Amino acid sequence: MNNAFSWNLWSDFLNMWQYDFIRHAFEAGTLVAIVAGVVGYFVVLRRLSFAAHALSHIGFAGAAGAVLINLNPIVGLLVFTSGGGVSMAALGKKAATRDVQIGTVLAFMLGLGVLFISLYKGYATEAYSLLFGEILGINSGDVLVTLIAAVITLLAVALMYRRLLFTSLDEDVAEAKGISIFGMNIAFMLLVALATSIAVQVVGVLLIFALMVTPAAIGERLSRQPLKGITVAVAVALVCTWFGLFISFYQPYPVSFFITTAAFLLYLSVRLVQLKDWTKRDTIEPASN
Repeated sequence: MNNAFSWNLWSDFLNMWQYDFIRHAFEAGTLVAIVAGVVGYFVVLRRLSFAAHALSHIGFAGAAGAVLINLNPIVGLLVFTSGGGVSMAALGKKAATRDVQIGTVLAFMLGLGVLFISLYKGYATEAYSLLFGEILGINSGDVLVTLIAAVITLLAVALMYRRLLFTSLDEDVAEAKGISIFGMNIAFMLLVALATSIAVQVVGVLLIFALMVTPAAIGERLSRQPLKGITVAVAVALVCTWFGLFISFYQPYPVSFFITTAAFLLYLSVRLVQLKDWTKRDTIEPASN
């Protein structure tokens, strides 16, 4: 979409807000950003970024399978990400072996995806649209589904917060305290699967890192306190999503491009500022001696 930008941000916002598809995009984008920031923080804390990336690709295979049997692609995406998440958690109990198990499950699921696409005789536009996201095509029904999924995910995180944080920081100590690592891994991977499924519609399968990992990585770097880190992650995800939607109203380029670019530039800025501070500290400390 290409509209005239007036530099009066409030006027511009009111202008775009009159369109239903823009309102739906902002509503769904806000919900997804909040969920991605919260769940993504634990993904980064547990060093499971590869798992989030893998689940998004597994979800595409599920979407392709759903298209093949005339179901909504989101249904197939959710089923496959849930199944893939449980398989990853079941096969890789410890973090040291998790990458191998994730890669094994991902390879098998992608093979199924290739099979489903080859069996489908038409052009699977709905499945392919999940590759890069289609937030401007979201309707009121999609917003409602996203709201329900977001509420379920956030409630689950709130209920498991202490155990989830404990097992994320030190699995061995948590297990010694009687917490089931296997059970927590299964529960958390299901949460990641659900969060990935709703985030895909915003940034797509190929760009899932933008909302699920980058804001959380910024939050972890800016604060060692979990609640503050989660708050920063959610704030960054929201700012990037809103910025992407606002800019895309005036430019004929994909929303996901602006969201991912904003997230990357913020992460790069944080790294550069911290690098500058560390360099300055290393320079001052010898002088004080």
